[in-house]
Amino acid sequence: MKFGVVVFPGSNCDHDAYHAATDVLGEDAAFIWHKDTALKGADVVILPGGFAHGDYLRTGAIARFSPIMPAILEFARAGGPVLGICNGFQVLLEAGLLPGAMLRNRDLKFHCEQVTVRVEQADTPFTRRAAKGQRLRLPVAHGEGNYYAAPDVVRELEAARRVIFRYCDARGEVTDAANPNGSVNNIAGICSEARNVVGLMPHPERACEAPLGSADGLVLFESVVTALAQDGAVPAYAGGSGEASPKPAGLRAGEGGPTA
Repeated sequence: MKFGVVVFPGSNCDHDAYHAATDVLGEDAAFIWHKDTALKGADVVILPGGFAHGDYLRTGAIARFSPIMPAILEFARAGGPVLGICNGFQVLLEAGLLPGAMLRNRDLKFHCEQVTVRVEQADTPFTRRAAKGQRLRLPVAHGEGNYYAAPDVVRELEAARRVIFRYCDARGEVTDAANPNGSVNNIAGICSEARNVVGLMPHPERACEAPLGSADGLVLFESVVTALAQDGAVPAYAGGSGEASPKPAGLRAGEGGPTA
């Protein structure tokens, strides 16, 4: 199977996601430049963390109009697994693939720290190998991770079991102290109605190897590999074939935005 890692100007976690897919999992992966117009063979798409277009206007607001986005929307609507991590989650919100919005962290500070999240649902492609209630130790690095949606939208998300990750303490208790940014209902990640699109603010790709302090994030990548092996890849769709173009040689991780 092939991971497609989308690269926007200012992405700085694209290489982390690529490393997790290739060097840790041993799967194929390719960078997909934001100006590409096709996913070109990807079986799963990752929108990585960073500061796309410098976070100007709003986080993800410019990236949402990138030439690659129509192909991502088409892929998602066909049932393809899409994972948005941190800035990638923000892009998915701006693109309308997930509901809600991100506000500034409640203390107006950038948070770069380890947090604990609880797996709320294990029936998405990215939690297939996790257990409901499982606690994951993952890093966060964001200034606008305060998830917000209108009360009726939040009620619908909760009722439809679309809250996939929730900030909690080390014992798995959902407390205000465990919430790093003020997100409503301690929401750390949600999924689409079809459950194939998942967005979360913590960084699983930065927690796939024990020397990094945690390997808990690996379960998201292992899960989608298992899900595709069991369910099969999304059938070919218009513009979806071919080889992904390489990342421009002059662009390095973190270029175009501040590092976290």
